[in-house]
Amino acid sequence: MVKENSKTTEKKGYDSAKGKKKKQVRQPKPERKLRIIPLGGIGEIGKNMTVVEYGDDMIVIDCGVSFPESEMLGIDYVIPDAQYLHANKEKLKGFIFTHGHEDHIGATPFILPDFRKTPLYGGKLTLALIEYKMEEHGINDLYYEVVKNGSQIKLGCFTITFAMVTHSIADAFALIIDTPVGRIVHTGDFKIDHTPLDPRQRIDLPRFAQLGQDGVLLLMSDSTNADHPGYTYSEQTVKDSLRECFENARGRIILATFASNISRIQQIINIAEEKGRLVFFAGRSIEKIANIATEIGYLQMKKGMLIDGRQMDYLNPEQVLIITTGSQGEPMSGLVRMANDEHRVIAIQPEDTIIFSSSPIPGNEKAITDIIDKLYSRGCKVIYSANHAVHVSGHACQEEEKLMIALTRPRYFMPVHGEQRHLRMHAGIALQQGVPEENIVLPKIGTVIEIGQDGIGAAETIQAGAVFVDGSGVGDVGNVVLRDRRTLSEEGLFTVAVVVEQETGRLIGGPEIISRGFVYVRESEEMIEEAKTKVIEIVEAVCSRNNYADWGALKNEIRSELRKFLYQKTKRSPMILPIVMEVDQRVQEEENAEL
Repeated sequence: MVKENSKTTEKKGYDSAKGKKKKQVRQPKPERKLRIIPLGGIGEIGKNMTVVEYGDDMIVIDCGVSFPESEMLGIDYVIPDAQYLHANKEKLKGFIFTHGHEDHIGATPFILPDFRKTPLYGGKLTLALIEYKMEEHGINDLYYEVVKNGSQIKLGCFTITFAMVTHSIADAFALIIDTPVGRIVHTGDFKIDHTPLDPRQRIDLPRFAQLGQDGVLLLMSDSTNADHPGYTYSEQTVKDSLRECFENARGRIILATFASNISRIQQIINIAEEKGRLVFFAGRSIEKIANIATEIGYLQMKKGMLIDGRQMDYLNPEQVLIITTGSQGEPMSGLVRMANDEHRVIAIQPEDTIIFSSSPIPGNEKAITDIIDKLYSRGCKVIYSANHAVHVSGHACQEEEKLMIALTRPRYFMPVHGEQRHLRMHAGIALQQGVPEENIVLPKIGTVIEIGQDGIGAAETIQAGAVFVDGSGVGDVGNVVLRDRRTLSEEGLFTVAVVVEQETGRLIGGPEIISRGFVYVRESEEMIEEAKTKVIEIVEAVCSRNNYADWGALKNEIRSELRKFLYQKTKRSPMILPIVMEVDQRVQEEENAEL
């Protein structure tokens, strides 16, 4: 009994010998670390999305798309994989948007409906564009909060301040995020333009200098132009070049640009007004975005400047400016339809001047070149960035990136928004600016970057990557389907249909062969007959071997043997689709007897 009591008192924290309470030794709590998780925009152009997390609080920066590469047949958009957000839904305090370009807001209609109670924060134009996207998808119950330069919001343990930066769209912001671990600066997309078209969009350099004096834990900086030396040209250079193009044009001007580049559209309208041209918006998206920008006061034009298609027919060509989409060679865009003579209102004329006021997004170069060639073949004059200064980038070049690092003086540095070469070159710039190599992190999509007392580094990897949007389907097309589409497009389809007796597997009909995109049957009759003979042999061999109809084994055997045979004959590997139909012979005979 005494032994049991002594054990009991020891468990309660008493010294059994002295009868005094023992001093409790507290175990130190594990250190909480700030976690940064890129879900997109790393090692690629577009699809920007980043999670910032501390304890039970989480915010998301941007929610963008990227456009499909040429081998992604039939895919409309590529969006980030949001599984991590779903798994941590209770932590999510808000979505923060740096600006309104597609690579930062384009995925909102596909991802945000699952987070309807989570508020959205962004500039006036940014949220207006997101709201338009949502309405197109029948979503109208999200909460929006407009911010401006200097606005400050508190979400959980995070305090976010919005700082103006110059970009190729209005309401572009850098994010100053105060966390329990320290201050993060996320530049968003930026460049340093001391003479922007709209003085309200001038980058707030004094604020960044003050941040550097106060102390910046981590700088996450735009890397898109990290392989471009020097400085990005001012938007004013485009204004002068466009004015020259307008002066030299003798017929209609058809100008293709990004629909979201409201500042560029505004300067084009200003020049058109100066040169006596009226404006027609060709394309539903650019017309809608222009209407939105006009409603909120970001786009202005005199009354009577805007015309419709019917009015355009009664004007002299020298009086017409057509602003359209298609600067990236998008198949369904206005300019591409015009080049293919498929536009319902506009037919290209030899006297037209076509201006591409944009630069190619990586991966779109071939599509743009094809459209330019088609336009040249129609005899019109084509102006693009390679032969005229009709576009400047909205992203910082190397000298501007150096200045951002020099102003903010971060302890840690993480390049974002770019392909691998951009990220690595930007990391090299940070090294030149004095950031120690061990304090520079090259992130990967899905890798958790942790910052704590012991420094910065990669922790675990979470589920992340790309989700394909095809029509109304989100995520139902994966790599296997894309591989099949590539095979069909490159090698064609070879279909074999046979009818077998249900009980024995005996061949009672076929084989019938259909070829699509592989060989023309009438010109390959000998090979088709050989293929039929081989299929008959396979059916007999499989059924005699199994003594019953194993349809899975039969299809696999047909597919395997025909693949070898067809490659031997043609050196091509089409998709082979075996179709096995089973028939109960006794039932069939009874039905025939009744007839």
